[in-house]
Amino acid sequence: MKTIPKTNSLVDRWTERLLAEGFCVIPDLVPRELVERLDADLAADFAETPFCEGRFYGERTKRFGRLLARSRHTAELVLQPLVTGIAERLLLPWCDRIQLNLTQAIAVHPGALAQMPHRDQDMWQGPVGEIEYLLNVMWPFTRYRRDNGATRLWPESHGPRALLPDPQSGETVAELEPGSALLFLGSTLHGAGANRSTEVRRGMVTGYSLGWLRTYENQFLAYPPEIARTFTPELAALIGYRQHRPNLGNYEGRCPSILLADTEPGPLAAADALRPHQRKAVDAHAFEQAA
Repeated sequence: MKTIPKTNSLVDRWTERLLAEGFCVIPDLVPRELVERLDADLAADFAETPFCEGRFYGERTKRFGRLLARSRHTAELVLQPLVTGIAERLLLPWCDRIQLNLTQAIAVHPGALAQMPHRDQDMWQGPVGEIEYLLNVMWPFTRYRRDNGATRLWPESHGPRALLPDPQSGETVAELEPGSALLFLGSTLHGAGANRSTEVRRGMVTGYSLGWLRTYENQFLAYPPEIARTFTPELAALIGYRQHRPNLGNYEGRCPSILLADTEPGPLAAADALRPHQRKAVDAHAFEQAA
Protein backbone atom coordinates (compact mmCIF):
# COMPACT_ATOMS: atom_id res chain seq x y z
CA MET A 1 0.00 0.00 0.00
CA LYS A 2 1.09 3.58 -0.55
CA THR A 3 2.00 5.36 2.68
CA ILE A 4 2.96 8.90 3.53
CA PRO A 5 6.56 8.97 4.85
CA LYS A 6 7.04 10.00 8.47
CA THR A 7 9.00 13.10 7.48
CA ASN A 8 9.57 15.89 9.94
CA SER A 9 7.87 18.44 7.69
CA LEU A 10 4.61 16.51 7.43
CA VAL A 11 4.56 15.61 11.10
CA ASP A 12 5.32 19.21 12.05
CA ARG A 13 2.65 20.64 9.77
CA TRP A 14 -0.16 18.40 10.96
CA THR A 15 0.87 18.55 14.62
CA GLU A 16 0.85 22.36 14.42
CA ARG A 17 -2.66 22.33 12.98
CA LEU A 18 -3.81 19.80 15.57
CA LEU A 19 -2.49 21.91 18.44
CA ALA A 20 -4.05 25.08 17.01
CA GLU A 21 -7.60 23.78 16.55
CA GLY A 22 -7.70 20.65 18.72
CA PHE A 23 -8.40 18.48 15.68
CA CYS A 24 -7.55 18.12 12.00
CA VAL A 25 -8.72 16.11 9.01
CA ILE A 26 -6.06 14.47 6.83
CA PRO A 27 -7.62 13.62 3.46
CA ASP A 28 -6.83 10.49 1.44
CA LEU A 29 -4.40 9.17 4.03
CA VAL A 30 -4.83 5.49 3.10
CA PRO A 31 -6.32 3.77 0.04
CA ARG A 32 -10.09 3.48 0.13
CA GLU A 33 -9.72 -0.19 -0.83
CA LEU A 34 -7.90 -0.91 2.43
CA VAL A 35 -10.78 0.55 4.43
CA GLU A 36 -13.29 -1.45 2.39
CA ARG A 37 -11.42 -4.70 3.12
CA LEU A 38 -11.39 -3.92 6.83
CA ASP A 39 -15.10 -3.08 6.79
CA ALA A 40 -15.82 -6.38 5.00
CA ASP A 41 -13.80 -8.33 7.58
CA LEU A 42 -15.87 -6.80 10.38
CA ALA A 43 -19.26 -7.19 8.68
CA ALA A 44 -20.28 -10.25 10.71
CA ASP A 45 -19.23 -8.56 13.95
CA PHE A 46 -21.25 -5.46 13.09
CA ALA A 47 -24.27 -7.69 12.40
CA GLU A 48 -23.95 -9.85 15.52
CA THR A 49 -22.95 -7.24 18.11
CA PRO A 50 -25.91 -6.02 20.21
CA PHE A 51 -26.71 -2.35 20.61
CA CYS A 52 -24.96 -0.61 23.49
CA GLU A 53 -26.50 -0.28 26.92
CA GLY A 54 -26.51 3.24 28.30
CA ARG A 55 -27.08 6.67 26.83
CA PHE A 56 -23.44 7.68 26.68
CA TYR A 57 -22.40 4.82 24.40
CA GLY A 58 -25.74 5.19 22.59
CA GLU A 59 -28.71 2.85 22.60
CA ARG A 60 -28.84 2.89 18.78
CA THR A 61 -25.08 2.43 18.46
CA LYS A 62 -22.97 -0.72 18.25
CA ARG A 63 -19.39 -0.84 19.52
CA PHE A 64 -16.80 -3.62 19.76
CA GLY A 65 -13.03 -3.82 20.21
CA ARG A 66 -10.14 -6.28 19.74
CA LEU A 67 -9.93 -5.22 16.11
CA LEU A 68 -6.31 -6.30 15.69
CA ALA A 69 -7.47 -9.87 16.34
CA ARG A 70 -10.53 -9.56 14.09
CA SER A 71 -8.82 -8.29 10.92
CA ARG A 72 -5.21 -8.18 9.77
CA HIS A 73 -5.99 -4.91 7.97
CA THR A 74 -6.43 -3.08 11.30
CA ALA A 75 -2.67 -3.07 11.86
CA GLU A 76 -2.06 -1.04 8.69
CA LEU A 77 -4.17 1.78 10.08
CA VAL A 78 -2.86 1.51 13.65
CA LEU A 79 0.75 1.71 12.40
CA GLN A 80 0.15 4.36 9.73
CA PRO A 81 3.47 6.27 9.75
CA LEU A 82 2.18 9.84 9.67
CA VAL A 83 -0.35 9.13 12.42
CA THR A 84 2.16 7.44 14.72
CA GLY A 85 4.65 10.24 14.00
CA ILE A 86 2.12 12.85 15.09
CA ALA A 87 1.22 10.80 18.17
CA GLU A 88 4.86 10.59 19.19
CA ARG A 89 5.46 14.28 18.56
CA LEU A 90 2.43 15.15 20.66
CA LEU A 91 2.87 12.73 23.58
CA LEU A 92 6.56 11.91 23.99
CA PRO A 93 7.32 15.13 25.91
CA TRP A 94 5.45 13.51 28.82
CA CYS A 95 6.30 9.84 28.50
CA ASP A 96 9.04 7.42 27.53
CA ARG A 97 6.88 5.53 25.00
CA ILE A 98 3.41 5.85 23.55
CA GLN A 99 0.93 2.99 23.64
CA LEU A 100 -2.23 1.93 21.84
CA ASN A 101 -5.20 2.99 23.95
CA LEU A 102 -7.92 1.21 21.97
CA THR A 103 -9.26 0.00 18.67
CA GLN A 104 -13.05 0.22 18.52
CA ALA A 105 -15.49 -0.28 15.67
CA ILE A 106 -18.58 1.95 15.83
CA ALA A 107 -21.87 1.75 13.96
CA VAL A 108 -24.31 4.62 14.52
CA HIS A 109 -27.75 3.46 13.38
CA PRO A 110 -30.69 5.54 12.17
CA GLY A 111 -32.50 7.11 15.09
CA ALA A 112 -29.37 7.47 17.23
CA LEU A 113 -29.40 10.58 19.39
CA ALA A 114 -26.48 12.99 19.49
CA GLN A 115 -23.89 11.92 22.04
CA MET A 116 -23.23 14.12 25.05
CA PRO A 117 -20.22 16.38 24.33
CA HIS A 118 -17.23 15.18 26.31
CA ARG A 119 -13.43 15.05 26.50
CA ASP A 120 -11.83 11.61 26.42
CA GLN A 121 -8.99 12.68 28.73
CA ASP A 122 -11.50 12.89 31.58
CA MET A 123 -11.37 9.09 31.97
CA TRP A 124 -8.06 9.54 33.83
CA GLN A 125 -9.00 12.40 36.18
CA GLY A 126 -5.51 13.89 36.00
CA PRO A 127 -4.52 17.56 35.90
CA VAL A 128 -6.34 19.45 33.15
CA GLY A 129 -4.73 21.94 30.79
CA GLU A 130 -1.13 21.03 31.56
CA ILE A 131 -0.36 18.05 29.32
CA GLU A 132 -2.02 16.02 26.58
CA TYR A 133 -2.88 12.45 27.49
CA LEU A 134 -4.31 11.10 24.27
CA LEU A 135 -4.59 11.34 20.49
CA ASN A 136 -7.66 9.76 18.86
CA VAL A 137 -8.04 8.90 15.19
CA MET A 138 -11.43 8.37 13.54
CA TRP A 139 -11.32 6.21 10.40
CA PRO A 140 -14.63 6.26 8.47
CA PHE A 141 -15.78 3.07 6.72
CA THR A 142 -18.78 4.86 5.20
CA ARG A 143 -19.22 8.52 4.37
CA TYR A 144 -19.55 10.63 7.51
CA ARG A 145 -22.13 13.36 6.99
CA ARG A 146 -23.99 15.76 9.20
CA ASP A 147 -27.27 13.88 8.75
CA ASN A 148 -25.90 10.41 9.55
CA GLY A 149 -24.11 11.26 12.78
CA ALA A 150 -20.68 12.58 11.83
CA THR A 151 -18.56 13.62 14.80
CA ARG A 152 -19.17 17.11 16.18
CA LEU A 153 -16.14 19.02 17.51
CA TRP A 154 -15.67 22.36 19.23
CA PRO A 155 -12.64 24.21 17.79
CA GLU A 156 -10.11 25.54 20.30
CA SER A 157 -11.84 23.78 23.22
CA HIS A 158 -8.65 21.86 24.03
CA GLY A 159 -5.64 22.28 26.30
CA PRO A 160 -6.03 24.98 28.99
CA ARG A 161 -9.45 25.88 27.54
CA ALA A 162 -10.73 22.58 28.92
CA LEU A 163 -10.79 24.38 32.28
CA LEU A 164 -13.36 26.86 30.97
CA PRO A 165 -17.13 26.26 30.83
CA ASP A 166 -18.06 24.14 27.82
CA PRO A 167 -19.05 26.25 24.81
CA GLN A 168 -22.74 26.15 23.99
CA SER A 169 -22.31 26.80 20.27
CA GLY A 170 -19.70 27.03 17.54
CA GLU A 171 -19.29 23.33 16.88
CA THR A 172 -18.14 22.00 13.52
CA VAL A 173 -19.10 18.69 11.91
CA ALA A 174 -16.30 16.51 10.53
CA GLU A 175 -17.67 15.22 7.24
CA LEU A 176 -15.29 12.54 5.95
CA GLU A 177 -14.77 10.05 3.16
CA PRO A 178 -13.32 6.56 3.65
CA GLY A 179 -9.54 6.77 3.39
CA SER A 180 -9.40 10.08 5.24
CA ALA A 181 -8.76 10.41 8.96
CA LEU A 182 -9.99 12.73 11.69
CA LEU A 183 -7.40 13.31 14.43
CA PHE A 184 -8.44 14.97 17.68
CA LEU A 185 -6.86 15.53 21.06
CA GLY A 186 -8.06 13.90 24.23
CA SER A 187 -8.70 17.41 25.57
CA THR A 188 -10.96 18.41 22.66
CA LEU A 189 -14.70 18.63 23.30
CA HIS A 190 -16.53 16.36 20.87
CA GLY A 191 -19.36 13.87 20.46
CA ALA A 192 -21.09 11.74 17.85
CA GLY A 193 -23.90 13.49 16.01
CA ALA A 194 -27.50 12.33 15.68
CA ASN A 195 -28.24 9.95 12.84
CA ARG A 196 -31.28 11.39 11.09
CA SER A 197 -30.67 9.45 7.88
CA THR A 198 -31.76 5.97 6.77
CA GLU A 199 -28.22 4.56 6.63
CA VAL A 200 -25.77 3.20 9.19
CA ARG A 201 -22.63 5.25 9.83
CA ARG A 202 -19.74 2.79 10.34
CA GLY A 203 -16.14 3.43 11.25
CA MET A 204 -13.29 2.77 13.64
CA VAL A 205 -11.61 4.86 16.30
CA THR A 206 -8.05 4.18 17.39
CA GLY A 207 -6.21 5.99 20.15
CA TYR A 208 -2.65 6.53 21.35
CA SER A 209 -1.97 7.50 24.95
CA LEU A 210 0.91 8.22 27.31
CA GLY A 211 2.72 4.96 27.97
CA TRP A 212 2.34 5.12 31.74
CA LEU A 213 -1.46 5.40 31.74
CA ARG A 214 -3.94 2.57 32.15
CA THR A 215 -5.45 1.96 28.72
CA TYR A 216 -9.15 2.22 27.88
CA GLU A 217 -9.06 -1.25 26.34
CA ASN A 218 -7.27 -3.91 28.39
CA GLN A 219 -4.73 -4.87 25.77
CA PHE A 220 -3.41 -7.94 27.58
CA LEU A 221 -6.89 -9.49 27.73
CA ALA A 222 -7.64 -8.42 24.16
CA TYR A 223 -4.31 -9.76 22.88
CA PRO A 224 -2.78 -12.39 25.22
CA PRO A 225 0.69 -13.71 24.34
CA GLU A 226 -0.58 -16.44 22.00
CA ILE A 227 -2.19 -13.73 19.85
CA ALA A 228 0.50 -11.08 20.30
CA ARG A 229 3.12 -13.56 19.04
CA THR A 230 1.53 -13.25 15.59
CA PHE A 231 2.08 -9.47 15.53
CA THR A 232 5.16 -7.64 14.33
CA PRO A 233 7.53 -6.54 17.10
CA GLU A 234 6.49 -2.91 16.49
CA LEU A 235 2.80 -3.71 16.93
CA ALA A 236 3.36 -5.96 19.94
CA ALA A 237 5.36 -3.19 21.59
CA LEU A 238 2.63 -0.63 20.87
CA ILE A 239 -0.02 -2.74 22.64
CA GLY A 240 2.14 -3.02 25.75
CA TYR A 241 4.62 -5.87 25.29
CA ARG A 242 7.51 -3.62 26.30
CA GLN A 243 8.42 -1.81 29.48
CA HIS A 244 7.93 1.87 30.04
CA ARG A 245 10.98 3.13 31.90
CA PRO A 246 11.42 3.05 34.82
CA ASN A 247 10.35 -0.58 35.20
CA LEU A 248 6.63 -0.08 34.47
CA GLY A 249 4.64 -2.94 32.99
CA ASN A 250 7.29 -5.57 33.68
CA TYR A 251 6.86 -9.33 33.91
CA GLU A 252 8.97 -10.88 36.67
CA GLY A 253 11.16 -7.78 36.54
CA ARG A 254 11.79 -8.09 32.79
CA CYS A 255 10.36 -6.60 29.61
CA PRO A 256 7.08 -8.43 28.87
CA SER A 257 8.27 -9.05 25.32
CA ILE A 258 9.94 -12.10 26.84
CA LEU A 259 6.48 -13.72 26.78
CA LEU A 260 6.44 -13.56 22.98
CA ALA A 261 9.18 -16.17 22.64
CA ASP A 262 8.23 -19.64 21.42
CA THR A 263 9.27 -21.25 24.70
CA GLU A 264 8.09 -20.48 28.23
CA PRO A 265 10.72 -18.43 30.09
CA GLY A 266 12.36 -20.10 33.06
CA PRO A 267 13.33 -18.39 36.34
CA LEU A 268 14.22 -14.79 35.57
CA ALA A 269 16.54 -12.25 37.15
CA ALA A 270 14.89 -8.86 37.53
CA ALA A 271 16.77 -6.26 35.49
CA ASP A 272 16.81 -2.47 35.79
CA ALA A 273 14.96 -0.57 33.07
CA LEU A 274 15.87 3.05 33.79
CA ARG A 275 16.01 6.32 31.91
CA PRO A 276 19.56 7.60 31.31
CA HIS A 277 19.47 10.20 34.08
CA GLN A 278 18.12 7.63 36.53
CA ARG A 279 20.82 5.11 35.63
CA LYS A 280 23.45 7.83 36.09
CA ALA A 281 22.10 8.69 39.54
CA VAL A 282 21.97 5.03 40.58
CA ASP A 283 25.52 4.41 39.35
CA ALA A 284 26.78 7.50 41.20
CA HIS A 285 25.09 6.37 44.40
CA ALA A 286 26.65 2.91 44.13
CA PHE A 287 30.06 4.41 43.36
CA GLU A 288 29.92 6.60 46.49
CA GLN A 289 29.22 3.58 48.67
CA ALA A 290 32.02 1.54 47.08
CA ALA A 291 34.60 4.30 47.60
